[in-house]
Amino acid sequence: MARISGIDLPPNKRIDVALTYIYGIGPAKSSWVLGKAGVEPQIRVKDLSEAQTQKISKVIQEEEVIVEGELRQKVSTNIKRLQDIGCYRGMRHRRGLPSRGQRTHTNARTRKGPRRMAIASKKKATKK
Repeated sequence: MARISGIDLPPNKRIDVALTYIYGIGPAKSSWVLGKAGVEPQIRVKDLSEAQTQKISKVIQEEEVIVEGELRQKVSTNIKRLQDIGCYRGMRHRRGLPSRGQRTHTNARTRKGPRRMAIASKKKATKK
């Protein structure tokens, strides 16, 4: 099993797909990294040699591709900055609402969470 940037890649996937399991690497960046490293994208992760794994790791580190913890920290500090200055996008993040202009009257379930149902109060017992 190959381990790149602290992530164990799934052994039965092709390397171009498996690299997308790393936070910050999508399909385009995956193919770019493999091209720089000189590794065929059709190879399965279990068939990678140690040298090829090291080449891929080296390209990710040397080309300053921001991945995993560093990228998560960068994103969270950017969101915190928006909240601190009190801009519209920061307020939407704080309230847990969509920040890019989507409608919220219907939809927006991803940001707002599951639909909340009002709890009906119990009927009071009537005296006879």
